[in-house]
Amino acid sequence: MSFAAFASRLAEAAREVTLAAAERTVEDKSKGGSFDPVTDADREAELAMRALIEAEYPAHGINGEEHAARPARCAYQWSLDPIDGTRAFICGLPSWATLIALLEEGEPILGVIDAARLDELYLGDGKHAWLNGAPIRTSACRTLAEARLSTTDPFLFGAVEGMRFERLREKARVTRYGLDAYGYARLAAGQIDLVAESGLKPHDWQALVPVIRGAGGVVGDWQGGADLSAGQILAAATPELFAAAVAVLAD
Repeated sequence: MSFAAFASRLAEAAREVTLAAAERTVEDKSKGGSFDPVTDADREAELAMRALIEAEYPAHGINGEEHAARPARCAYQWSLDPIDGTRAFICGLPSWATLIALLEEGEPILGVIDAARLDELYLGDGKHAWLNGAPIRTSACRTLAEARLSTTDPFLFGAVEGMRFERLREKARVTRYGLDAYGYARLAAGQIDLVAESGLKPHDWQALVPVIRGAGGVVGDWQGGADLSAGQILAAATPELFAAAVAVLAD
């Protein structure tokens, strides 16, 4: 079985848990900080995916959001975020997604964004991208004046980042909020042109990179670099739009 087919199996296993979940216990992982929800469905969906990986690829590492990491005994590691957008999930909104990435020597080579409630599975390998098996491409947008911009929540930015994002918002044609990983999925499909976020953890962005790049888009940081380890993410439909956004966001 190819890694892509196996990643789709992982998404199906997560769907069996998440789509069956109704009202689940919601806990706050922040322990008194900014509200960071987790549900039984988050934990159970990750366990379902981990069980498949452990059975099929016992030497592969696993780094999931909800359970302890398992070190790799080879070049491959899976990154799992069972429910990206738990706030949307607990509010009954359909925009949450399961994120699955396969890393080789630490670099994401395969990504899945599964918007399960919408029955939309986005898959990319860095060279090509598909939505439910059909090829997808980013838009041809090259200017901020024509750009459809998204970020999950402008109130998650610090003061300086918030000021920079506001400059970007003022130059964009339209801005939409609250989409979490689904915003990146729609960028890959050509319906959103630009996404800017910060504070993302590896499991939040590793699956996005192969999908967006596979669809022809650009992913980097706000300075225009390729190091995403700080969690500051800028994704754009075209290199020209990426450069225009960096000119606004960079120090």
